[in-house]
Amino acid sequence: MRHNKSVNHLGRQSGHRKAMLANMASSLIMRKRINTTVAKAKALKTYLEPLVTKSKEDSTHNRRIVFSYIKDKYAVAELFRTIAPKIADRPGGYLRVLHTGFRTGDGSEMALIEFVDFNEAALKAPEKKSEAKKTTRRSRGKKAEAAPEAPVAEAPKTEAAE
Repeated sequence: MRHNKSVNHLGRQSGHRKAMLANMASSLIMRKRINTTVAKAKALKTYLEPLVTKSKEDSTHNRRIVFSYIKDKYAVAELFRTIAPKIADRPGGYLRVLHTGFRTGDGSEMALIEFVDFNEAALKAPEKKSEAKKTTRRSRGKKAEAAPEAPVAEAPKTEAAE
């Protein structure tokens, strides 16, 4: 029974689990999104979100704390230089876990984990939809009023002229 056990051990001993989460965190920071299992994605989310919160304040102390968890100086530099300014006003919830289906080999549930502010498709999609709706509503309104009147007005004139 797993009463009051808050850490998912992921079937690994602590050293292997810490190394795996550190590597996954550095890969996620460098690539902004990765595919993994749902259990690993949830564990990575709880592992990385406090580190992202620490990166909001760029100090030597916070850099050393984050480096003690991630152990990749390029990933730490990317976190503090690129990611932290974009998420500075966000109070939390920096990562998103999207369920993508099941793996063919063993049937385990797969997920895509990504930074919320770095998904270009999701950030650009609402803007395009709102602009498209405004233009189509305006053009339909003008065409609907002008189009039926013009053919009706021309048709009787041609018949009366003959």
